This record gives sequence, structure tokens and C-alpha cells, in this order.
Amino acid sequence: MDVFHAKKKILLMYITRVSGHRQATVAIQQALRQMDPTVEAPMVNGFGYTYPILEKTIHKAYMSVIKTTPFIWDYLYDNPKVVKNSQSIKNFLHRTSHAKLGRLFDRYKPETVVCTQAFPCGMVADYKRAHNLNVMLIGVLTDFAPHSYWINEGVDYYIVPSVESKERFISKGVNPDRIKVYGIPIRPKFATQLDKRPIAQQLGLNVNIPIILIMGGGQGLGPIKKIVKSLIKVPTNLQMIVLTGINKKIISSLHRYSRKTTKKIIIYEHATNVDELMEISTLIITKPGGMTTAESLAKGLPMVIINPIPGQESRNTDFLIKNGIGIRIDDTSDIGEEIELLIQSPERLTAMSKAAYEHGKPHATLDLTRLILHGIDHPTPLHPKRVRQENYV
Repeated sequence: MDVFHAKKKILLMYITRVSGHRQATVAIQQALRQMDPTVEAPMVNGFGYTYPILEKTIHKAYMSVIKTTPFIWDYLYDNPKVVKNSQSIKNFLHRTSHAKLGRLFDRYKPETVVCTQAFPCGMVADYKRAHNLNVMLIGVLTDFAPHSYWINEGVDYYIVPSVESKERFISKGVNPDRIKVYGIPIRPKFATQLDKRPIAQQLGLNVNIPIILIMGGGQGLGPIKKIVKSLIKVPTNLQMIVLTGINKKIISSLHRYSRKTTKKIIIYEHATNVDELMEISTLIITKPGGMTTAESLAKGLPMVIINPIPGQESRNTDFLIKNGIGIRIDDTSDIGEEIELLIQSPERLTAMSKAAYEHGKPHATLDLTRLILHGIDHPTPLHPKRVRQENYV
């Protein structure tokens, strides 16, 4: 006899089209559909849906601040005084979002809402309380340091990337039973160990020569041109893979550099094979966005951190340095010399790789999906990890 199987209805909410929040949401959506092909799991830009003009204005202002006066964002980020003084604005935005959220809930009728950013999580929590809804609400952090805007009554679970994150939430008054240390949701393919040689050969790279992966995040931020120029100058033979993001201005410059050097440089505007690029790389030079960091940890990739954005990225940097996973270089003009020293220190690279593996959560998306669909709270045990044994001296 056929047993009726009701479709699970999950609403996934993020903000900003090009962001780690959206990447995490896509990973969750894909995992949900793989585990249960009948599931309904639409994605909605929570801020863009409720306040489209305000979202564009705030995003533009945010990008301007972090590019021109980052110290202002450093002051604003998780500042207790700012949090307290902005509470009335937060409450107003929550209340005035109810009408649109009501139409959204009427349309999708979700039994679970998953938010990868604090603002939609707060809106849904307020709407849930005001209308006494029997809806599970899950907040998923995509950085390693939680801030106070996440704290809302009505959130059933917080998914955090580390024990330190959990302890910080507990110190802010969150019930420990509501905090799950699953990690940042990334695409499952980052949990798979790959054979480096065929990947490198297909790209025209030599696995016996150091491969430096350079990433500027989805926005293509950071001094990518300076880094490449500095690496070109070092006498050590090395290869580079550069991901520029949406920053088209630097692409022509990088192609010009590649024509003037014997060092192999591969340039991507957007890559769908980041897991493969990380697999074959010796180390990564990057801004420490939450998603890039989580993917690098899953791959055991030593990290060199440049120009972290004050606020979330600075706190991610603190986590990486504290745990021996990464180093920070502020003066990119001599980054080539620093990278050369790292390459000539295989024991240090091995130690950084081991630390990355130990803090990686490659099964975060799978564990979260089990919680959403089946209420199962059993994080996947980590299998013994390999350690990169690379010696280029």
C-alpha cells in the first residue's frame, strides 16, 4: 500500500546576490534536493524582497565604506552601543516587514525557514512571534565570529562553525542546546579527496612546482595586481592561479603581466572548479571570507590572509591565526618574499595544513540537511585526514 508522503516545504533566505550568504544558501538547497527530491526549497533574498531600495542603498554604502574608510565599519561592527542605539530601527524594520512576509508565507507555506544572514533571521523571528507561528527557524552563520544582531527570540537553532562561536553565543545568553557546531555549509564536493595530477595536467600545471592560488572573493577585492607582481619578481619558480571575481578592471592587467613572465599564470573571472583548484594548490592567498575559509579548511589548505575587511573578516583572521591555520601579511609589496619563505619551510606548511583539516567541517551541509528534514542531530564523524606533504626546497 502506498503511504502518503507530504512534501517538505523549506524557505531559504539570504541577502545580496554576490555573497557568501547566497553561496551557503545554494549549497543547502542542493543538499536538500539531493536528500529528498520532492522537497520544495525556494530561495529568497530576504532584504531585497522586503526593502529593495533600502538594500541597494545600504549595500552601496557598505561597499563604499569598506573600500574608503574601513575603520568606520570596524567601529560599527558588533559595537554594543551601536547595537543598543539601533534597536528601535531594527524593531521598526521588523514590524513593517510583516505584510510582505505574510504574503511570502501564504505563498510557500514553509514548515521550516533557514536564514544565512542575521537580518532576515530577525525579521522572520519577529513575524513568527507576532503571529504565533509553528515554524522552525534556523539561523546559519557564514563567519567565525557571531555578532549580536543574530540574537533573536524565536530562533530554534543556530548553526555555527566552531566551538569558539558557540561559546560566544552562550555568553550572549543563547541556550547551549540551541547551538549546533556543524560548520559553514559548503558544497559537498569539497569533502572529496581528488587526484592532483590529472587536474594539474589538464590545466598545464606541474604538481612538482609550487602552485599559489590567489582569490579576491566574489567582489574581487584586495590588491590582487600587487600580489601577482610581487610573486613574479621572486627567483623561486612557482605557478599562479588567480580568481578575480566580478572585478573586471584587473583582468587585462593580469593578462599583460602573464605575457611578460616565464611563470605560469592562469586567470579566472569565475571558476566552477574551486575544489579542484584548492586540491592542487600549495597554499592560498585570500581575503578570509567565511565561505572561502570554510572551503580552504575542508581542503587542508594553508592560508595567507591579506587585507581582511574590519569586522567579520578581521575576526575570521583572528580565528585562523590563533589556530595556526593562516598567517596575515599587511604589506603586499613584499608578499613574494614571505611566500618564498613559506615554500622553503615544508614543516610549517604541513603544520598549517594539519591545523586546517582539524578545524574543517566538510560535512556541514549534510549535517544541517539531516536536521532540517529529519530532526537528526548527529554530526558526521571526521575520517582521518591526509596531510599535504609538499617539499619544494
